[in-house]
Amino acid sequence: MALTYKHILVIRLSALGDVAMTVPVISSLVEKYPDLKLTIVSRKFTAPLFEGIPRVDFLEADVYGKHRGTGLIQLANEARALHIDAVADLHNVIRSRIITAYLRLRGLAVETIDKGRSEKAALTRRETREIKPLKTTIARYCEVFNSLGAPIEIGELKPLPKRDSGPRIRQLFEGPKTRAIGIAPFAAYKSKAYPLELMKQVIDKLDESGSFQVFLFGGGEQEVEALSALARSYRHVVNIAGQLTMTDELSLISNLDLMVSMDSSNGHLAAMFGVPVVTIWGVTHPAAGFAPFGQPETQRLIPDLKQFPLIPTSVYGNKFPEGYQKAIASITPEAIVEKINEVLG
Repeated sequence: MALTYKHILVIRLSALGDVAMTVPVISSLVEKYPDLKLTIVSRKFTAPLFEGIPRVDFLEADVYGKHRGTGLIQLANEARALHIDAVADLHNVIRSRIITAYLRLRGLAVETIDKGRSEKAALTRRETREIKPLKTTIARYCEVFNSLGAPIEIGELKPLPKRDSGPRIRQLFEGPKTRAIGIAPFAAYKSKAYPLELMKQVIDKLDESGSFQVFLFGGGEQEVEALSALARSYRHVVNIAGQLTMTDELSLISNLDLMVSMDSSNGHLAAMFGVPVVTIWGVTHPAAGFAPFGQPETQRLIPDLKQFPLIPTSVYGNKFPEGYQKAIASITPEAIVEKINEVLG
């Protein structure tokens, strides 16, 4: 198929999980269209997500530094200097709209994601009791490229291959007889984070079996401290939080047998590589379209909706009625362990 545009600027400035969801789309696009080049505009820390993908370049958006405020025009001009001929705005926020408005005035074709804000608002209204799955975020990304004359369908998307683990990562693995499981118990909001005392019960069972090696993932000083203390109590548990570069962490994730994640970025990072993901949901719900790429519905653990009938209370987990912050605790540690064993066979 002849492409209308040969070099597309792709804007997705944050957050890590949302940027990770672009990766299967980006990698599958350049595989399908050998004449297509893409330049990703995002925050510097997301650059390792795109390493090794052919004909994909990265342009840093320093939105808290030189590209802050009117500096967005400088960023747009930096993009123009790369000889782009179209723009895919996969973010649709004020910053990306400023960039696209400027580039549109300079004659570039622009397509912007429809985030379905009204449908998502309806899904989280208290009077709404029927949960109907909305279009996924990844499907919305695909729609943008379809409008730019580079059609890609969900069924054509493929995960990235495993990355070379390298000597530093290989030494973390105990051996071929154990299955490597990542656990990321935290999330941006407490309403989406599984209580650490309950996750400890999950880890107890996994460690006791001797069949699993557990890697703990997190970020931020408090999370690193909590996970370090937790790992010290076990023989087969390693804390990764704060220990590796993003590149090394992605290499490790790509070589896991399974990831246990909240509605948060680590689930999306694992799904990028086709690693099975068991997701644990709190006051948010996969019906809003943020479930990890390519993961079966059977691998999503939802709170007791009879006890917490107002779920989903928000799209991001920042809004919930009294008593709902601990809804995620209605998912038992036994249910999580059972699901892990089921997925790993």
